Amino acid sequence: MVLRSCWKSRHKNSCGPAGWIRPALLWFCVTQCVCGIGAVEESKNVVQKDAEFDVTYNDTVTSQNQTIYAFNHTISRNKTEGVRVTVDVLSRGSDSPILFVVRQKQAVLSFQIPLILRGLYQRKYPYNHVGRTLCQPPTRAPSENQFFFVDVSTLSSQGTNYQLRVSRVESFTLQTDTKFSFTASPSQPQYFKYVFPDGVDTVIVKVNSDMTFPCSVMSIQDIQCPVYDLDNNVAFIGMYQTMTKKGAITVQRKDFPSNSFYVVVVVKTEDEACGGPLRFYPLRPDELIDAGNRSKLIDVVVTPAINSEVYVRGMLFILGIFLSFYLLVLLMTCVENKRMKKREVFQIPADMSPAETGQTAASPYEYGSFADNGSTLSSEAITDSATSTDNNYGYIERSLDGVGRSRHESLSSVEEDDYDTLDDINSDKNIVRTKKYLCVSDLSRKDKRILSKKYQIYFWNIATIAVFYALPVVQLVITYQTVVNVTGNQDICYYNFLCAHPLGALSAFNNILSNLGYVLLGFLFLLIILKKDIVHNRALFRNDLNALECGIPKHYGLYYAMGTALMMEGLLSACYHVCPNYTNFQFDTSFMYMIAGLCVLKLYQKRHPDINASAYTAYACLAGVIFFSVLGVVFGKGNTVFWIVFSVIHILATMLLSTQLYYMGRWRLDSGIMRRMLNILYTDCIRQCSGPMYIDRMVLLVLGNIINWSLAAFGLLERPNDFASYLLAIAICNLLLYFAFYIIMKLRSGERIGCLALVCILFTAVVWGFALFFFFQGLSTWQKTPAESREHNRDCILLSFFDDHDIWHFLSSIAMFGSFLVLLTMDDDLDTVQRDKILAF
Repeated sequence: MVLRSCWKSRHKNSCGPAGWIRPALLWFCVTQCVCGIGAVEESKNVVQKDAEFDVTYNDTVTSQNQTIYAFNHTISRNKTEGVRVTVDVLSRGSDSPILFVVRQKQAVLSFQIPLILRGLYQRKYPYNHVGRTLCQPPTRAPSENQFFFVDVSTLSSQGTNYQLRVSRVESFTLQTDTKFSFTASPSQPQYFKYVFPDGVDTVIVKVNSDMTFPCSVMSIQDIQCPVYDLDNNVAFIGMYQTMTKKGAITVQRKDFPSNSFYVVVVVKTEDEACGGPLRFYPLRPDELIDAGNRSKLIDVVVTPAINSEVYVRGMLFILGIFLSFYLLVLLMTCVENKRMKKREVFQIPADMSPAETGQTAASPYEYGSFADNGSTLSSEAITDSATSTDNNYGYIERSLDGVGRSRHESLSSVEEDDYDTLDDINSDKNIVRTKKYLCVSDLSRKDKRILSKKYQIYFWNIATIAVFYALPVVQLVITYQTVVNVTGNQDICYYNFLCAHPLGALSAFNNILSNLGYVLLGFLFLLIILKKDIVHNRALFRNDLNALECGIPKHYGLYYAMGTALMMEGLLSACYHVCPNYTNFQFDTSFMYMIAGLCVLKLYQKRHPDINASAYTAYACLAGVIFFSVLGVVFGKGNTVFWIVFSVIHILATMLLSTQLYYMGRWRLDSGIMRRMLNILYTDCIRQCSGPMYIDRMVLLVLGNIINWSLAAFGLLERPNDFASYLLAIAICNLLLYFAFYIIMKLRSGERIGCLALVCILFTAVVWGFALFFFFQGLSTWQKTPAESREHNRDCILLSFFDDHDIWHFLSSIAMFGSFLVLLTMDDDLDTVQRDKILAF
């Protein structure tokens, strides 16, 4: 046999080049071949057997003998049959493993028994029963006979008994919409072939099991040899994902030139990747660990995905839903314009005050409530009050000529620092802002141009923040998606894989498209605010007394910022859903913090325009919130020190804000704060027992402190993994508390809620209820491993294109838009009420 190979080599000139060296090299080759024959005959006996399929061969192998099994296999171009080699070692204790080498026409497969598979920390798991499927090389002929050989050898001098069986896999090719069941284990992986049928460009491969563990991996690989079907190499090529009970991968025909692919299922040696327990650490580095029974029964089914018509229908649906809001707003605007034209017929003369027209609503505090609203200062005030002066900080009549003239001046030429608006009467601040009952007129004395410019800074700042924040985010998520597409690692992103429809390079286009509502409705809100801003400026230009002296002061800068934040929430949520995971969840929540903070500021600004926080202070605080959000995501998981520090900061911030709100900013945090606090305790609690002067504010702040202290205690005790959502829950709870307080105080003050505002409140509440229902469905969660997250995946429920989370996007964008409208319209009933008769609470 060796002589024949050497003879062929000589005729192929493999022993040396032509010329004068050929005789010498020929003699050298012949000598080596003769010596090799003697060595083989002395060292090993090679036996070749003609073998058959579905026959079990029991044999013994030693270092002195080598057995070769020859199989004749017919390959058809139109039919693919799998061939599976199963080997079992019957005798154990040999120091050297048995080596099995399967030689095919275009591929070689080799493995040893016992098969050693490694886990974490170099744990070694031996397997004595191995089953492998042979890679089937393609053939161009209609039918072709091919031989393949199974070589069995070992270096052990002791005889080792083994069983060898080669069988055909009849159902090797998967059928569309047909479930197929099989069993796999770490040493017996399985893979099957699927061919795209005509007219189908995209399919979803779904793998299911009733068993959570052992952990397994499903992989989609191209039709080529070798097939990577072991735990230590399954991630080398193709797309793959870990799974416990569910797994799904969307496969597109364009990614596979042969119009077919392999579905590979591998059971892992350990369960740690799927969230399972981690085995004990071996006492010795080379100690072999018995893995036990890790067989898993698995079902696989391949179903066609949606076609292009469903994509178009989904896009038209979402455009139709949100563009209908544009039509509704346009219709309401036309109706309002007609009503305004009719009202112009009965227009009130400019020289009449609102009180003379009889349109001013009676205040519930007209009948004696202001009798004790003088300049008495409570001993509670933690401030060094200046001495009182004779200046009256009550309602001051403004010159209409001066106001009208100021409207012709450019706002860009007015800076807040150019005017010393209230410093000249600083003592009156202490008198007025500590009155028992405050009116809006008391807190809206600053020049309107200055305040307008002050609140416009909110819009320009958030626009700048949006640009600098969004550009790196877009770049990062594009990189994420590229990494997923190149590596094929489906565990990087936490999709709902049962309803993830790809488009181009995007893996889940439907989750991105559903965020369009935030952008469209945010832009619509900006248009509404722009229209109201223009109408209000025209009223000021006409010296309309209702616009000048009645109602809640109109400052639209915060509204512009809210609309911009809603649009950015849509953009960043779409970026997050390009590849959702725990590292970029902050993209989805950052502008939620912004929206919650801006809504609270807008509520407070309505009746406290002069003392509301500046844009710089507000955004600095929100930046601190986002900073803690990042720290919590990176370091907060199970870190007791972080939670203690955060809880202390949370409680201190709550107390400082409570003091600021209670005393309307008339206190100072300096070295004398402790002395003044002790003085308050002695005066109001020991020397005389007196209740709080501002009972309404006290009730709000006590409830706020109870809620925030409870949330801080919950975070410290439970330490939730999703810190970003926990932080968002704190913001939403405080917003809802303040909103409820505002509504209650408004009704308690005898004010009413207009019809439009009431409709918006009811509509928004209903939509929020449905939105939260879909939000808590939990189709995926990055708080768990990717395999555990896929257990929550569910099929599409709307138009075969959108899932529960997409519906959450639809409804939450509508609900946020409705919430903004509530803030915009809830005080419309006060447009004809003088500001000195509107309470500030």
